[in-house]
Amino acid sequence: MSGLVSDTAMVLAAGLGKRMRPLTASQPKPLVRVGGKPLIDYALDRLAEAGVAKAVVNVHYLADALEAHLKERKAPAITISDERDLLLETGGGMIKAARAGLLPDPFFSVNSDNIWLEGPRDAFGDLSRGWDPTKMDALLLLVPHSGAFNHRGKGDFHMDAAGKVSRRRSGRIAPFIFSGIQLVSHKFLEGAPEGPFSTNLLWNRAIESGRLYGVRFTGQWFEVGEPGAIAPTEAALKRG
Repeated sequence: MSGLVSDTAMVLAAGLGKRMRPLTASQPKPLVRVGGKPLIDYALDRLAEAGVAKAVVNVHYLADALEAHLKERKAPAITISDERDLLLETGGGMIKAARAGLLPDPFFSVNSDNIWLEGPRDAFGDLSRGWDPTKMDALLLLVPHSGAFNHRGKGDFHMDAAGKVSRRRSGRIAPFIFSGIQLVSHKFLEGAPEGPFSTNLLWNRAIESGRLYGVRFTGQWFEVGEPGAIAPTEAALKRG
């Protein structure tokens, strides 16, 4: 692990993939192929390239198929966090894995359905260089609209000159989109509720305490949330 503050990432892969229907009628969303490659392998390959040695992957919908696919991988080393009995959402999934002792402090968190091309600097290196546990509970990798493809939303966050993050104001456009990649401390998870809940709850709490920060992503990021995003993403990847 060279220059990284953690050797472990949680890869969030338990969702139902409703927006990707009908492709997810018979397969979990992380196994939907883009350019001949399952979505989750893009994230796992980036982790391996960056030197992140371990990945904790949570599973729920069509979990057997996803587990069978993951067994074929050599790097990073995969540990399954089993949510077959109850889908815990993004926040609850992190809590379960952390309480099971699967996640060090801090750890990376990565959505399994995004694809990105690194820019002049790599994502996990930038998060590691920007990490300061004395003032932040989580550090988000944020993408400007100019670097976000297939994204039709108004953005998620504002970020000041010091990197401190705040929410998009109602009816306004925010300059940054959450990439699905972040660096998270155990303090970020303290006092979290039991059962299913969204990471949004934890972000809001960190914003209120002034401990949610961001770093600007320097590459290209592709949101692949629905079938119509696959073809333009494949075309962009071919162009490099």
